[in-house]
Amino acid sequence: MTYRECYEYGKCRLAEAGIAEAALDARLLLEYVCHSDRNELILYADRERSSMEEQFYKQVIETRASRLPLQHITGEQEFMGLSFQVNKHVLIPRQDTELLVEEALRHLGDGMRILDLCTGSGCILLSLLKYSNECEGVGIDISAEALEKAQENAQRLNIDAVFLAGDLFEPLADFVSERTSDRLFDMIVSNPPYIETAVIDTLMPEVREHEPFGALDGGEDGLQFYRRIAAQAPAHLRRGAVLLFEIGCGQGEAVVELMQEAGFAEVKVLQDYAGLDRVVYGIKSGSVETNHYIR
Repeated sequence: MTYRECYEYGKCRLAEAGIAEAALDARLLLEYVCHSDRNELILYADRERSSMEEQFYKQVIETRASRLPLQHITGEQEFMGLSFQVNKHVLIPRQDTELLVEEALRHLGDGMRILDLCTGSGCILLSLLKYSNECEGVGIDISAEALEKAQENAQRLNIDAVFLAGDLFEPLADFVSERTSDRLFDMIVSNPPYIETAVIDTLMPEVREHEPFGALDGGEDGLQFYRRIAAQAPAHLRRGAVLLFEIGCGQGEAVVELMQEAGFAEVKVLQDYAGLDRVVYGIKSGSVETNHYIR
């Protein structure tokens, strides 16, 4: 089979299986199998592939048709222009989360201390450290398996970060920075579990069956982690520091209220390109101001 024939086979098979982006996934899997890129597939569309490549391609197409996420087949996902390794123990980085990182970078100055809660693959923290200067980063996750992957990503990207295992702020009690005796942070960022428990069973098979339940489940109303983090964050932030959350659709007003109750000022909601609430942030301050939306 040629590149073109392999691609057409994969596209049709994935479409039959109900894969929403069948054409894209077929191409990406062909690039993965043949160690090629899109340009090569276009320029040499009629080039014959080896029988081994053809057989392997059909195998991975069937695997994808079974609704295993594409990223679990290839083992990686691009995020903020960087390649992150992923597996079943971490949430697959989403493009939506790049808005959180981009907003955090606007608040990040040289040499600041960053805390990333529910760090997972480490994609948020490592991206912030990659695109900033001399910042110190700490990532915390309750999953030891997730932290193994985060550490692997840090090593692959040659980024210095500290990863601690535990429930939200608890590991900080025993943590001593090698760079400073100051225990306060300039920024806390988090993409916590925020899906309502009852909704998880309605999600796509790729998500509900293959991504870690603990990285999805935000409790009965989806706000469990926002309550805990907003209430505890002020004790770990210096005055003027910022707390940033990724949020789910429709959670903006509720998270704003939680942050204002915790004493954060200038609380704002950012919406993504689809016009959905996506990021909430606020400043640790002694006063609370009325929030407003940014489109």
